[in-house]
Amino acid sequence: MSWRTTWEQIETFLVEVIQIREPEKIPDRRIRFLLWVLRQLSRLYGGVVQLRHFLYDKGIFRHHTLGCQVISVGNLTVGGTGKTPVVEVFARDLQRAGRKVAILSRGYKKQEPPLLERLLDLLLMRERRRPPRVVSDGRTLLLDSARGGDEPYMLASNLPDVAVLVDKNRVKSGRYAIDKLGCDTLILDDGFQYRALKHRVEIVLIDRRNPFGNGYVLPRGLLRESAANLRKADYIILTKCDRRDNAELKARIRALNDQAEIIECAHRSRYLRNVFTTARVELDFLRDLPVTALSGIAAPEGFEAELERLGARIIRRERFADHHRYTQQEIIDVINRSRREGARAIITTEKDAVRFPRLDRTDVPVFFLRVEIELLSGTEDFNACIARICFRS
Repeated sequence: MSWRTTWEQIETFLVEVIQIREPEKIPDRRIRFLLWVLRQLSRLYGGVVQLRHFLYDKGIFRHHTLGCQVISVGNLTVGGTGKTPVVEVFARDLQRAGRKVAILSRGYKKQEPPLLERLLDLLLMRERRRPPRVVSDGRTLLLDSARGGDEPYMLASNLPDVAVLVDKNRVKSGRYAIDKLGCDTLILDDGFQYRALKHRVEIVLIDRRNPFGNGYVLPRGLLRESAANLRKADYIILTKCDRRDNAELKARIRALNDQAEIIECAHRSRYLRNVFTTARVELDFLRDLPVTALSGIAAPEGFEAELERLGARIIRRERFADHHRYTQQEIIDVINRSRREGARAIITTEKDAVRFPRLDRTDVPVFFLRVEIELLSGTEDFNACIARICFRS
């Protein structure tokens, strides 16, 4: 077993543990003790985060301004809120409105240099002088998902006219986008906690199905910071909604922020695309089809439930750790197991598909499910947000 597999198993275990809401009902004393330790660490972490916000608010830590529009799209919680499709919609609409857009990402779980090289970068401060990774310059796709990160690569693939840059220092990547690529609008992907760059518009996404996790901040819960900090948001987008009334959740949000516009949206499946041939297939193909559901995402249950809603019969579930980078042998093994059990297709997510190695031939076709955003309410508010960014209001 490789160290990567071991770490992924530990990561998966911890994610399951921190989502426990009633620890007193857990019979295993070791788990209860672990939760107690995590709760103490959570208090410490939450205090450090609030101190950092205080230092920025008082001007002790410096805000940078770059002389252009800066929009932050972020979350209160870790895990899948469906942020990437929302970033894609904003970037596309702003580009169509005449803005020259760059998406600035941290590039979570991108391929890093060797440890020794990173230590030398730190000691010699070479990281400050090194330019950001340009996944796309708005004309050409320049990096793959391993070097650029899953979400940046996916965004760059779907937005050929939008620049996508990756760097932990988004002040640096923002300056590069302005000076070298001629951009006038910056979208901070996952930017709610990034205070070094001053934002004009603050957009926060909340998963309707699990808005605040179990109420604890990391590492005891899923919150990145106190839910009270939602007061900073200009727009709050409820993701993964359906047609049910969200009045109770909206009331909870209004208690934290009574000014922000609240927009409701749903993630809609649009079509299937073959991972290796790029052929498009309509969703009717799934009706009563025996399939393998393959995913390496934070919450695979939602993806699998959507396949079943579309009529697929899931006869095998292959779940890997979030952001797992697949080897060729792993994909071949999944294909072989699926064929033996009678699956006529393997369905994965678009985020997983960008991490697949190239295969020349597959005995079972492999498709990813294309998902897009549909606004259910707040369309006027969304359009007003675009107009505000474009100086049309």
